[in-house]
Amino acid sequence: MSKLEIHQIPVLSDNYIYLARCTETGDTAVIDPAVAKPVLDEAEKLGWKITHILNTHHHPDHVGGNMEIKQATGCTIVGPKPDRDRIPGIDIEVDEGDTYTMGACESRVYFVPGHTRGHIAFWFPDSDALFIGDTIFMLGCGRLFEGTPAQMWDSIQKMRDLPPETKIYCAHEYTQSNAKFAITVEPDNEALMARAEKIDAMRARGERTVPDTLEVELATNPFLRADAPTLAAGVGMPGADPVDVFAEVRHRKDNF
Repeated sequence: MSKLEIHQIPVLSDNYIYLARCTETGDTAVIDPAVAKPVLDEAEKLGWKITHILNTHHHPDHVGGNMEIKQATGCTIVGPKPDRDRIPGIDIEVDEGDTYTMGACESRVYFVPGHTRGHIAFWFPDSDALFIGDTIFMLGCGRLFEGTPAQMWDSIQKMRDLPPETKIYCAHEYTQSNAKFAITVEPDNEALMARAEKIDAMRARGERTVPDTLEVELATNPFLRADAPTLAAGVGMPGADPVDVFAEVRHRKDNF
Protein backbone atom coordinates (compact mmCIF):
# COMPACT_ATOMS: atom_id res chain seq x y z
CA MET A 1 0.00 0.00 0.00
CA SER A 2 1.04 3.58 -0.63
CA LYS A 3 1.88 6.02 2.12
CA LEU A 4 0.31 9.35 3.00
CA GLU A 5 1.89 12.76 2.79
CA ILE A 6 0.22 14.74 5.57
CA HIS A 7 -0.13 18.51 5.78
CA GLN A 8 -1.48 20.26 8.87
CA ILE A 9 -3.66 23.38 8.66
CA PRO A 10 -4.28 25.41 11.84
CA VAL A 11 -7.67 27.15 11.87
CA LEU A 12 -9.98 28.98 14.28
CA SER A 13 -8.41 29.37 17.73
CA ASP A 14 -6.93 25.91 18.22
CA ASN A 15 -8.24 23.48 15.58
CA TYR A 16 -6.15 21.40 13.21
CA ILE A 17 -7.43 20.21 9.84
CA TYR A 18 -5.35 17.70 7.89
CA LEU A 19 -4.75 17.18 4.20
CA ALA A 20 -3.60 13.61 3.58
CA ARG A 21 -2.37 12.82 0.07
CA CYS A 22 -1.79 9.33 -1.32
CA THR A 23 1.71 9.51 -2.77
CA GLU A 24 0.92 6.85 -5.38
CA THR A 25 -2.34 8.16 -6.84
CA GLY A 26 -2.50 11.79 -5.72
CA ASP A 27 -5.93 11.29 -4.15
CA THR A 28 -6.24 13.66 -1.19
CA ALA A 29 -8.46 13.54 1.87
CA VAL A 30 -9.43 16.38 4.16
CA ILE A 31 -9.80 15.21 7.73
CA ASP A 32 -12.41 17.02 9.84
CA PRO A 33 -12.72 20.34 7.99
CA ALA A 34 -13.96 22.94 10.46
CA VAL A 35 -14.00 25.54 7.70
CA ALA A 36 -13.53 25.42 3.94
CA LYS A 37 -11.56 28.39 2.63
CA PRO A 38 -8.20 27.72 4.31
CA VAL A 39 -8.41 24.11 3.13
CA LEU A 40 -9.23 24.98 -0.47
CA ASP A 41 -6.53 27.66 -0.51
CA GLU A 42 -3.89 25.32 0.93
CA ALA A 43 -4.76 22.49 -1.45
CA GLU A 44 -4.45 24.88 -4.39
CA LYS A 45 -1.12 26.14 -3.09
CA LEU A 46 0.20 22.59 -2.75
CA GLY A 47 -1.25 21.49 -6.08
CA TRP A 48 -3.24 18.72 -4.41
CA LYS A 49 -6.68 17.65 -5.69
CA ILE A 50 -9.18 17.04 -2.90
CA THR A 51 -11.06 13.79 -3.55
CA HIS A 52 -12.35 12.88 -0.09
CA ILE A 53 -13.44 14.21 3.26
CA LEU A 54 -13.02 11.92 6.28
CA ASN A 55 -15.15 12.89 9.27
CA THR A 56 -14.57 11.45 12.74
CA HIS A 57 -17.67 12.97 14.34
CA HIS A 58 -20.44 15.47 13.86
CA HIS A 59 -19.35 18.54 15.83
CA PRO A 60 -19.47 21.78 13.80
CA ASP A 61 -15.73 22.38 14.18
CA HIS A 62 -15.16 19.08 12.37
CA VAL A 63 -17.81 19.18 9.64
CA GLY A 64 -18.41 22.91 9.14
CA GLY A 65 -16.55 22.97 5.84
CA ASN A 66 -18.03 19.79 4.39
CA MET A 67 -20.56 21.17 1.96
CA GLU A 68 -18.50 24.07 0.65
CA ILE A 69 -15.55 21.77 -0.03
CA LYS A 70 -17.81 19.19 -1.63
CA GLN A 71 -19.41 21.80 -3.88
CA ALA A 72 -16.00 23.10 -4.91
CA THR A 73 -14.35 19.72 -5.56
CA GLY A 74 -17.03 17.04 -5.98
CA CYS A 75 -15.29 15.01 -3.27
CA THR A 76 -16.68 11.93 -1.52
CA ILE A 77 -17.57 12.39 2.15
CA VAL A 78 -16.88 9.40 4.41
CA GLY A 79 -18.15 9.40 7.99
CA PRO A 80 -19.43 7.37 10.92
CA LYS A 81 -22.43 5.17 10.26
CA PRO A 82 -23.79 5.72 13.81
CA ASP A 83 -23.79 9.46 13.10
CA ARG A 84 -24.88 9.46 9.46
CA ASP A 85 -27.81 11.77 10.16
CA ARG A 86 -25.47 14.38 11.64
CA ILE A 87 -22.72 14.40 8.98
CA PRO A 88 -23.46 16.99 6.25
CA GLY A 89 -23.22 15.55 2.74
CA ILE A 90 -22.19 12.04 3.82
CA ASP A 91 -21.80 9.61 0.90
CA ILE A 92 -20.19 6.56 2.51
CA GLU A 93 -20.88 5.25 6.01
CA VAL A 94 -18.21 3.30 7.90
CA ASP A 95 -18.12 1.60 11.28
CA GLU A 96 -16.03 -0.60 13.56
CA GLY A 97 -14.00 -3.19 11.65
CA ASP A 98 -14.48 -1.60 8.24
CA THR A 99 -11.63 -0.70 5.95
CA TYR A 100 -11.69 2.28 3.63
CA THR A 101 -9.22 2.85 0.82
CA MET A 102 -8.41 6.37 -0.32
CA GLY A 103 -6.36 6.13 -3.50
CA ALA A 104 -3.95 3.29 -2.73
CA CYS A 105 -3.93 4.01 1.03
CA GLU A 106 -6.01 1.70 3.18
CA SER A 107 -7.41 2.78 6.54
CA ARG A 108 -8.97 0.72 9.29
CA VAL A 109 -11.98 2.17 11.04
CA TYR A 110 -12.50 2.06 14.80
CA PHE A 111 -15.69 2.93 16.66
CA VAL A 112 -14.56 5.04 19.61
CA PRO A 113 -17.59 6.52 21.39
CA GLY A 114 -17.29 8.67 24.48
CA HIS A 115 -16.77 12.23 23.31
CA THR A 116 -19.83 11.66 21.09
CA ARG A 117 -22.01 8.61 20.67
CA GLY A 118 -20.91 8.00 17.08
CA HIS A 119 -17.21 8.94 17.06
CA ILE A 120 -14.85 6.94 14.84
CA ALA A 121 -11.11 6.97 14.10
CA PHE A 122 -9.18 6.24 10.91
CA TRP A 123 -5.87 4.36 11.21
CA PHE A 124 -3.58 4.15 8.18
CA PRO A 125 -1.14 1.41 9.25
CA ASP A 126 1.25 1.81 6.33
CA SER A 127 1.68 5.48 7.22
CA ASP A 128 1.71 5.05 11.02
CA ALA A 129 -1.06 7.65 11.07
CA LEU A 130 -4.10 7.74 13.36
CA PHE A 131 -6.72 10.41 12.76
CA ILE A 132 -8.43 10.38 16.12
CA GLY A 133 -10.59 13.53 16.10
CA ASP A 134 -11.40 14.46 19.71
CA THR A 135 -11.08 11.05 21.37
CA ILE A 136 -7.44 11.51 22.35
CA PHE A 137 -5.47 14.74 22.55
CA MET A 138 -1.81 15.10 23.35
CA LEU A 139 -1.84 14.55 27.14
CA GLY A 140 -5.62 14.58 27.18
CA CYS A 141 -8.92 13.23 25.89
CA GLY A 142 -12.22 14.68 24.75
CA ARG A 143 -14.96 15.69 27.13
CA LEU A 144 -17.71 13.13 27.58
CA PHE A 145 -20.51 15.03 25.90
CA GLU A 146 -22.55 11.98 24.85
CA GLY A 147 -20.78 8.96 26.32
CA THR A 148 -19.82 7.39 29.63
CA PRO A 149 -16.43 6.92 31.31
CA ALA A 150 -16.69 3.18 30.62
CA GLN A 151 -17.27 3.80 26.91
CA MET A 152 -14.37 6.23 26.64
CA TRP A 153 -11.99 3.98 28.56
CA ASP A 154 -12.92 1.11 26.25
CA SER A 155 -12.31 3.34 23.22
CA ILE A 156 -8.93 4.43 24.57
CA GLN A 157 -7.91 0.83 25.22
CA LYS A 158 -8.54 0.03 21.54
CA MET A 159 -6.15 2.80 20.57
CA ARG A 160 -3.54 1.71 23.12
CA ASP A 161 -3.23 -1.59 21.26
CA LEU A 162 -1.94 0.08 18.09
CA PRO A 163 1.81 0.05 17.36
CA PRO A 164 3.77 2.43 19.62
CA GLU A 165 5.22 4.29 16.63
CA THR A 166 1.73 5.36 15.54
CA LYS A 167 1.49 9.13 15.19
CA ILE A 168 -1.65 10.60 16.72
CA TYR A 169 -3.16 13.37 14.62
CA CYS A 170 -5.72 14.93 16.94
CA ALA A 171 -7.83 17.95 16.11
CA HIS A 172 -6.81 20.54 18.70
CA GLU A 173 -3.74 22.25 20.15
CA TYR A 174 -4.53 21.71 23.83
CA THR A 175 -1.22 20.18 24.87
CA GLN A 176 0.24 22.88 27.09
CA SER A 177 -2.89 23.25 29.22
CA ASN A 178 -3.28 19.47 29.33
CA ALA A 179 0.28 19.14 30.62
CA LYS A 180 -0.42 21.54 33.46
CA PHE A 181 -3.34 19.38 34.52
CA ALA A 182 -1.58 16.03 34.02
CA ILE A 183 1.14 17.02 36.49
CA THR A 184 -1.50 17.50 39.20
CA VAL A 185 -2.65 13.88 39.00
CA GLU A 186 0.68 12.13 38.42
CA PRO A 187 3.35 14.42 39.92
CA ASP A 188 5.95 11.67 40.28
CA ASN A 189 5.95 10.75 36.58
CA GLU A 190 9.44 11.84 35.46
CA ALA A 191 8.65 11.34 31.77
CA LEU A 192 5.63 13.61 32.14
CA MET A 193 7.62 16.32 33.89
CA ALA A 194 10.27 16.27 31.17
CA ARG A 195 7.64 16.39 28.46
CA ALA A 196 5.86 19.31 30.09
CA GLU A 197 9.10 21.31 30.07
CA LYS A 198 9.66 20.44 26.41
CA ILE A 199 6.10 21.51 25.53
CA ASP A 200 6.51 24.86 27.29
CA ALA A 201 9.66 25.49 25.27
CA MET A 202 7.98 24.47 22.01
CA ARG A 203 5.00 26.73 22.56
CA ALA A 204 7.25 29.62 23.55
CA ARG A 205 8.86 29.25 20.12
CA GLY A 206 5.44 29.10 18.46
CA GLU A 207 5.86 25.43 17.51
CA ARG A 208 3.03 22.90 17.20
CA THR A 209 2.93 19.94 19.59
CA VAL A 210 0.74 17.73 17.37
CA PRO A 211 1.29 15.00 16.30
CA ASP A 212 3.22 12.88 18.76
CA THR A 213 3.54 9.12 19.04
CA LEU A 214 1.39 6.64 20.91
CA GLU A 215 4.54 5.53 22.75
CA VAL A 216 4.95 9.01 24.23
CA GLU A 217 1.27 9.23 25.13
CA LEU A 218 1.32 5.86 26.87
CA ALA A 219 4.10 7.08 29.13
CA THR A 220 2.64 10.50 29.96
CA ASN A 221 -1.06 10.94 29.13
CA PRO A 222 -3.11 10.33 32.31
CA PHE A 223 -6.20 9.37 30.33
CA LEU A 224 -4.29 6.48 28.76
CA ARG A 225 -2.91 5.45 32.15
CA ALA A 226 -6.03 4.87 34.25
CA ASP A 227 -4.78 1.35 35.03
CA ALA A 228 -1.33 2.59 36.13
CA PRO A 229 -0.80 2.23 39.91
CA THR A 230 1.04 5.57 40.06
CA LEU A 231 -1.92 7.40 38.58
CA ALA A 232 -4.44 5.66 40.83
CA ALA A 233 -2.29 6.64 43.80
CA GLY A 234 -2.02 10.19 42.50
CA VAL A 235 -5.79 10.64 42.69
CA GLY A 236 -6.08 8.83 46.02
CA MET A 237 -7.63 5.66 44.55
CA PRO A 238 -5.00 2.90 44.89
CA GLY A 239 -6.34 -0.46 43.68
CA ALA A 240 -9.51 1.06 42.20
CA ASP A 241 -11.11 -0.11 38.97
CA PRO A 242 -9.52 1.73 36.00
CA VAL A 243 -12.93 2.97 34.86
CA ASP A 244 -13.41 4.66 38.22
CA VAL A 245 -9.92 6.14 38.10
CA PHE A 246 -10.56 7.39 34.57
CA ALA A 247 -13.88 8.94 35.65
CA GLU A 248 -12.17 10.73 38.54
CA VAL A 249 -9.41 12.09 36.31
CA ARG A 250 -11.95 13.28 33.74
CA HIS A 251 -14.01 14.91 36.48
CA ARG A 252 -10.97 16.74 37.77
CA LYS A 253 -10.00 17.91 34.31
CA ASP A 254 -13.52 19.21 33.68
CA ASN A 255 -13.14 21.37 36.78
CA PHE A 256 -9.48 22.30 36.39
